[in-house]
Amino acid sequence: MTTSTGPSTLVEGTRFPLYSAEFAADPHGCYRELRRRYGSLAPVELAPGVAATLVIGYHDAVRILNDPDHFPADPRIWQETIPADCPVRPMMEWYPNVLRNAGAAHWRYRQANVSAIDGVDLHGLHAIVGREAIPLINSFCESGEVELISQYAFPLVFAGLNEMLGCPPAIGQRVAQGMAALFDSVDEKAEQGMVMLSGALLELIELKKREPGDDMVTRLLQHDAGLDDTEMLANIISLYGAGLEPQQNLIINTLRLILTDDRFAGDVLGGSLSTRDALDEVLFNDPPVANFSTSFPRQPMLIGDTWLPAHQPVLISLAACNNDPAIGGGERIGNRSHLAWSLGPHACPAKSVASLVAQEAIDQLLDALPELRLAVPVDELSWRPGPFHRALAALPVVFPACPPLNVK
Repeated sequence: MTTSTGPSTLVEGTRFPLYSAEFAADPHGCYRELRRRYGSLAPVELAPGVAATLVIGYHDAVRILNDPDHFPADPRIWQETIPADCPVRPMMEWYPNVLRNAGAAHWRYRQANVSAIDGVDLHGLHAIVGREAIPLINSFCESGEVELISQYAFPLVFAGLNEMLGCPPAIGQRVAQGMAALFDSVDEKAEQGMVMLSGALLELIELKKREPGDDMVTRLLQHDAGLDDTEMLANIISLYGAGLEPQQNLIINTLRLILTDDRFAGDVLGGSLSTRDALDEVLFNDPPVANFSTSFPRQPMLIGDTWLPAHQPVLISLAACNNDPAIGGGERIGNRSHLAWSLGPHACPAKSVASLVAQEAIDQLLDALPELRLAVPVDELSWRPGPFHRALAALPVVFPACPPLNVK
């Protein structure tokens, strides 16, 4: 519900820029101010001149996420009004994939994606993460210091995702660079990122046609949905988009929490709280994808006492909704009732895979380096700007130098 006394259209000229450094530095402070001023539905900008509505009320978010008929994910009419060089367009425009379609098309793509993901052997994935983590830890354990994004979380997630998808490292490196540019969504690098990403993945598709394997790309190719090359490209981009940057950020945001919050720093390393508890806390407060699950109403929609314009993006603030005072604070330990995985027909189908990778990556690191601590004061850590993600620019740490682990 908004704070006005009758129906009102969100007023142009008062939109808060989600791409700003101010938002990146203190998103929860911004959410509180938006809630105070606008209630559940806040007028925002995703890039200069790109208007959107940000849903920061839990109950309205649940209604919208469960109503794809009135809030479809298809952006094609909207994108006709958006310049080709707009930095957020590559992340939001229509593709023939599971993320940007509704109705029968969405169902067809989702079935193929769920089949590809469900074929992942979780026991084997546990071993993959361990196999990748130990050499990475050995590469810096004798130095006593490391930057955990570039030297641990990114290469670990990157290697594991490539193995699940059947992507060779040479192709995967170009995929990673393209995805990073897309998620930043703050300048012309986003468009360049899509070009790089598409070229690399078309090579991967051709490789899997010649050399099929027990991997997600092969399962997509062989699914009864009969995806053509254009559809294959779009759906693999979606899998990489969901699996690379968000997974890296989940690991890093959780490590930041463990290293800086007294409720976790002593207890996790001491054993009374688990890594799973820390992950749940992050999924409530600092989910790696903070604002997404975008829909585009086909006609003006009245939610509470606010009109949402037709064909204008409506984003769910997963972070703000998780912390909506309307649903109360309560105990977070062991509580997984957050919206970080979204819900409804577009809910994440890979949460078991993502949770396993993140937990195993963190446990491997903390088991090997239990005296890990930040190399700088916590208030010197900086967050990367961008409307969609919650991502640190770097996480430097120090620890007592130790000999390499035995690799079995």
